[in-house]
Amino acid sequence: MRYVSTRGTGPPVPFRKALMAGQAADGGLLMPERLPDVSGDLESWRGLTYPALAFEILSRFTDDVPEEDLRALVERSYSPACDGAGFDTPEVAPLVPMGDLYLLELFHGPTLAFKDLALQLLGRLFDYELERSGETMNVLGATSGDTGSAAIAALRGKSNVRVFVLFPEGRTSRLQELQMTTAPDANVHCIAVEGTFDDCQRIMKALFNDGGFKARWRLGAVNSVNCVRLLAQVVYYFHAWLRLPPDLPNGKASFSVPTGNFGDVFAGFLAAQMGLPMERLILATNENDILDRFFRTGVYRRGEVRRTPSPSMDIQVASNFERFLWWRLDRTGEAVRAFMSAFDSKGEARIEPGGAPPGSDRIVSGRADRGETLATIERWYRRTGRVLDPHTAVGVKVAEELRSDVPTVCLATAHPGKFPDTAPAGAKVGHARLAGLDDLPARKVVVPNDAGRVARYIESVCA
Repeated sequence: MRYVSTRGTGPPVPFRKALMAGQAADGGLLMPERLPDVSGDLESWRGLTYPALAFEILSRFTDDVPEEDLRALVERSYSPACDGAGFDTPEVAPLVPMGDLYLLELFHGPTLAFKDLALQLLGRLFDYELERSGETMNVLGATSGDTGSAAIAALRGKSNVRVFVLFPEGRTSRLQELQMTTAPDANVHCIAVEGTFDDCQRIMKALFNDGGFKARWRLGAVNSVNCVRLLAQVVYYFHAWLRLPPDLPNGKASFSVPTGNFGDVFAGFLAAQMGLPMERLILATNENDILDRFFRTGVYRRGEVRRTPSPSMDIQVASNFERFLWWRLDRTGEAVRAFMSAFDSKGEARIEPGGAPPGSDRIVSGRADRGETLATIERWYRRTGRVLDPHTAVGVKVAEELRSDVPTVCLATAHPGKFPDTAPAGAKVGHARLAGLDDLPARKVVVPNDAGRVARYIESVCA
């Protein structure tokens, strides 16, 4: 299996090189050269544990990691909780009926967010490859809230990796920041940027696009620009479908996904392209609705980042959108480069209707504003006694609007305890993994919104 760039000019690379490179050499994003069709394997996968299913899917994307090694890495990644690591439930991602919807609980990992399901594996794959090569690595990531703490949980304390996390100063929840900044490990460096998440992501991409800087400091990526992270996220779509009642109408389900950076939605899109029986993929945004507007109008237009109760979705430039764009434009690197160039220079680009490959109409979209998000949290608490975090609430609200005759699975992306300010009055949302964070010493460095300043800080640590 080889991986190709969405920009079309970088050379194809094998799985292990795609893992370590993160971004493609030409500035594009890496994608599998082809997608396996697993539709004929679905029935044989019923009853598999989460790690067994993950191995079956991921093994189809690599031919340069021995099967026994990959199986062991996957098993360790989804192990039961112990000493603050691992998952709180042997199911890893329980599927829970909630009225006429289903919740796929993706928040049972070390940092109580869906990012753990990919980053626990990614961290072990990094460690495996570095031990094999005897090299070291500096992992750079940008986070709107949850990726940073999940990356730190996966990589903290490792002797062959430093992890640098960029996050927007004052724009994550208090507990999201504390999950990052209270990590005491010497290899963890938290960098608060005086700007938005889009600024953090822009800085990260600028440093990856500086070939000399990237090579000199051996940069690797944990954001969903790393295609291996997306492949790990594909697994829980299959896991959810396999746990639905087997007598589904037409055998299909729909999935509602709260999103800002388009990574989680694109993982679902890949699952459908691989043969998962999916009727619709419901893209749910908050007021930062660049993606909703695109799927309604074909126009991708940058706006001002708005602060909302769902901070991990406060994004206007969705980095994984380029992967969908590549597929939508018939995998033509030249067309992708032209679209992204127009967007970078004008803040707007468009795709004309017609000529789309099969599957384009599977994605539908909607949005929920602040009031609708908080009202959804309140309504479902009064109805079911269950508290939704504000990101999941966006997905539930849009799912209610766009539901059809087939079951709809709503991705529950974070534990509500990470966002106590949005919980209904009287609701108990605490979690043992969050208790006592306020009492721990915190470390971060605050830097201006400038790629050069971030680069100099990284150099000062690594030199």
